[in-house]
Parts: sequence; C-alpha cells; structure tokens
Amino acid sequence: MNAPLSGSPPVPIPSRTQFVLQHLTHAILTGRLAPGSALVETELAAHFGVSKTPVREALKTLAGRGLVLMSEYKGAAVRTVDAEMARSVYDVRLLLEPEAVRRTVASGAGLDAAHDALRRADTAVDTAERSLANRDFHRALYLPCGNPLLARMLDDLRDQAALVSSFAWQADPTWDREAEEHRAILARAEVGDAEGTGGLLREHIEGFVRRAFPQDGPPEDLAQAQEVQA
Repeated sequence: MNAPLSGSPPVPIPSRTQFVLQHLTHAILTGRLAPGSALVETELAAHFGVSKTPVREALKTLAGRGLVLMSEYKGAAVRTVDAEMARSVYDVRLLLEPEAVRRTVASGAGLDAAHDALRRADTAVDTAERSLANRDFHRALYLPCGNPLLARMLDDLRDQAALVSSFAWQADPTWDREAEEHRAILARAEVGDAEGTGGLLREHIEGFVRRAFPQDGPPEDLAQAQEVQA
C-alpha cells in the first residue's frame, strides 16, 4: 500500500480488526483514500502487518457503513460519491436530524461537546481534522435527543455524510461558511430555542446539498475531480 496510508504505528496484538478498521476509516473520511480506490486485502495485510482475516473483517464493517463497496469479481473499493448517493444520504438526514436536534435543545441537554467540536474545527491544521470536527459537532447536537434508536440511525448515516462532505470540499472548500452556520446553530441552541435550532440546522443541510450537488447533476469541477481520483 502506497503513501496515503504511510506512517501507521505498529499493530497491537489485540483488536487487530479494530486497528485496521480505525485507520481505514480515517483514511477514507479524510480523502487520503479517494473514492474508487481499490482496497486489496493482500496489500492492506502487508501494510498493517496482519493476516488477511482482520482486513477482511474490517472491509465488511466498512461495507456495512456504506463507505466501501464489495464485489465478488472486482473486490473491494472505496465508495464513489455521486449526486444520487449524496442526495439519498442527505434526504434521510433532513428527515431525522433537525427533529433530533430540536429534542436535544428542548430537553436542556448540555452543549459542551458541541462547543469543543467547534473549537477543534477553528484550530484544525488541515482539512482532515476539520472534517472530523465537523462530524463531531453534528453528533454532539443529536446524540442527547433522548431517543437511542433515532441517535443510532443518525450514527449509521454519519460516515456516509462525512464521505460526501469530504469529497465535495475537495472541489469547493466551503467549510468557513459552514463553520459560521454552525456557530449560529449553537447560539440558537444556547438560548433554548428548539424550533429555531432545528430550522437553522435544516437550512444548513439543505444549503450544503444545493451548493455541492445541484439538481441538474454534480458541478463540472466536482465531476472532473472524481474522474481524476477514480
């Protein structure tokens, strides 16, 4: 395995599958493994210093999360991002996340984790750290919603949403605008305005989809970027 996964620490003997899973997830969500990249079990096993079994199990988990596609004939590859996939993921987010956040604010749950995520995003030294902090901000707002099933459903979506946003930012880095929107959402939550917070979050998600994937298909530069990375 080449440069995108270089610099990994030695593999601990316990939890080898979890170790491989953690590093592959990070590499995919930060764009170091681009959409369409082949994931060859033998190469990954050699890179991580493990047998093919933990690699295979990690790939199965990633496939279950929607980050990897597995084919009997073509093997495994990082999932490709396109407008249809993005709209499907964000359509479900729009159905669930504003309501979850509305419930969090209405319950008076603490917002310390959301503040921490914003601080990490503001001080991030690269897009990888910013992307992960962005994901943590959203989770900090919906996780205390009081409905574990609703929170788990959003957790199941967040890796795919992070893959979409990471890829879109490579063509059009709009994270400064989105950071301002995050601050406005959190400010509304702090005053206990549950309906207003949910409304701002909906506008935030809808705005990202409109910018990144307009109705007539992906912007030309985004499509070209995907062709280069595939």
